[in-house]
Amino acid sequence: MSDEPRNPAQADPWQALRGLTPARIALGRAGTSLPTAAQLDFQFAHAQARDAVHLPLDVPALATVLAAEGAEVLHVHSAASDRLVYLQRPDLGRKLDAPGAARLDAYAATGEQGFDLAVVIADGLSSLAVQRHAAPMFARIAALAVEEGWRLAPVVVVEQGRVAVADEVAQRLGARMVVNLIGERPGLSSPDSLGLYFTWAPRVGLTDAARNCISNVRPQGLSYATAVHKLAYLMREACKRQLSGVNLKDEAQVPVVEAGTGASPGNFLLPPG
Repeated sequence: MSDEPRNPAQADPWQALRGLTPARIALGRAGTSLPTAAQLDFQFAHAQARDAVHLPLDVPALATVLAAEGAEVLHVHSAASDRLVYLQRPDLGRKLDAPGAARLDAYAATGEQGFDLAVVIADGLSSLAVQRHAAPMFARIAALAVEEGWRLAPVVVVEQGRVAVADEVAQRLGARMVVNLIGERPGLSSPDSLGLYFTWAPRVGLTDAARNCISNVRPQGLSYATAVHKLAYLMREACKRQLSGVNLKDEAQVPVVEAGTGASPGNFLLPPG
């Protein structure tokens, strides 16, 4: 008979699958409950998600990084005066406050109009995602604009902004298309997911049906390179077809990444070839 103390936690036979996904599977059990380690991990992830929602965006730090990428940055605010109002009144986060609207109008009045592409960065529901991933994504989008010969508007950083605020920004600047880099609602395994929302012919009053979304952009999710590859396809097709949203499907062919001597296995749901 072994003298080792008995461990009350019972391992799950699917434990090996946890190496393939951050999802909470095969957690095991202690009696009829979760093991202490799994319960503490859940509480930690929940705290991270809550913090991501309430953490203020460090606009000066973000603007400094964007300026180093050669961007002109305009900082404005939505009609939601603070975070509490933003969370309780989503409608106010979809439009600019009066000073923000006036600043963009003043910029456009200087004759700086006729942009092909506007990039908006909004804190959304995770400023952590914006702080970590918006600048690297902007650098790739700016490089794409140079490659395509598109005239790029100043980057507009919107505090307490929702997705639709980008339509007003682009309309006031006279841009024919816009992409909003915004912090997505945090999940329990992804508190820092960045979303890209693309719109052709943006204007106030458009619904989500007029937009294309690329979500979960972060190193542990959809890579920057893959995200900009998909966005480039949508933008090029939008320029050809003069539309975006539900009528524009993402049919971009993602390049196969070579790994050593073997190719990527691809999607296991699809037949080979």
